[in-house]
Amino acid sequence: MLRIVGLMSGTSYDGVDVAAAEFAVEGETLLLRPLGHRGIDYDDELRAAVGATLPPNETTVEAVCRLDNRLGEVFAEAAAVGVELAGGRADLVVSPGQTVFHWVEAGRARGTLQLGSPAWVAARVGVPVLSDLRSADVVAGGQGAPLVPAFDALLLADAAATGPRAALNLGGIANLTVVASGAPPVGYDIGPANALLDAAARRFLDAPCDSGGARAAAGRVHPDLLASLLAEPYYAAPPPKSTGKELFHAGYLDDRLAGLDGSLSVDDVFATLTELTARTVAAECDRHRVVEVVAAGGGVRNPTLLGRLAALGAGRWRLRTTDELGVPAQAKEAYAFALLGWLSWHGLPGAVPSVTGARRAAVLGSWTPAGPPRGTVPTPAPRRLRVVDGRSG
Repeated sequence: MLRIVGLMSGTSYDGVDVAAAEFAVEGETLLLRPLGHRGIDYDDELRAAVGATLPPNETTVEAVCRLDNRLGEVFAEAAAVGVELAGGRADLVVSPGQTVFHWVEAGRARGTLQLGSPAWVAARVGVPVLSDLRSADVVAGGQGAPLVPAFDALLLADAAATGPRAALNLGGIANLTVVASGAPPVGYDIGPANALLDAAARRFLDAPCDSGGARAAAGRVHPDLLASLLAEPYYAAPPPKSTGKELFHAGYLDDRLAGLDGSLSVDDVFATLTELTARTVAAECDRHRVVEVVAAGGGVRNPTLLGRLAALGAGRWRLRTTDELGVPAQAKEAYAFALLGWLSWHGLPGAVPSVTGARRAAVLGSWTPAGPPRGTVPTPAPRRLRVVDGRSG
């Protein structure tokens, strides 16, 4: 058995989700026992520092270095909380970091950058740390995202025998995994879930989000704004595809609002952005003819958004949350990254080529050690070095 702490900080950059899990193998089944989860908020200063580093803002190497180490300290404290949740003992920590840029050109991912120095984490908790989980898939020709479909495919494997199922994550970006019997999993980023809603909340409400979807519920959908948003070419691009704040950022929303004739109320902005997420998600669920959608992520706390999704899927697919499957919806991605850590620990690939478009399935991540592996016989430190003739013998 392995006890693994998984961390996750998404495109909403509002904090870190921490989950601790124990994994064991039973035949061809991997058993996951949740040991607890917690959310740790970024303070206002750190949230502002992350936002200042994201596109389309300009930044400096100094600012990136400072942020990398500051995030590393926060992730280190989050990992320590995870070890407590695991009963005071963990075998490894998965710390994927905070994505600040996802480099995509002409539909191809060329690179990706996550900050949050794993050395801080390893030093704090004293166990190996797996980080930089996306790069190996990018090097293999994949998008490097989404990575959670590896978790979704295993979780929904049995249920898919009775019809295609979809796992939906409503974070800053909405991403979908479709699992169907006899077919490889399909997964990709659909578009914004909370990314534009949160940008609007910061601009109009001086708040991190539209809490409970209250402002959206009070407004009405603006047809011209919705049409402008739906005209985004990304939605029509075929998978594999991935996106983030490099496209759907505050400036993107400002441009769409500036292109309207006349003004609209703040509530109508939130109603329209909520409808955008609901429409784009529902269209993809319908395209794959799923019979059920299992949702997770911060967006499940928005009853206005969930209500629209349920209405759009009525009669075609059932909407429920991962809580019903034993996985807390708010911590699903943290548990998913813990699973990816289990796979990498055993030398197994964690990226799904049918999802990311990679040429091969890659074992994910880079390891930061925290001293010799457990059980290793200590080696005395050398006192001198002697160079020998490599041609002899």
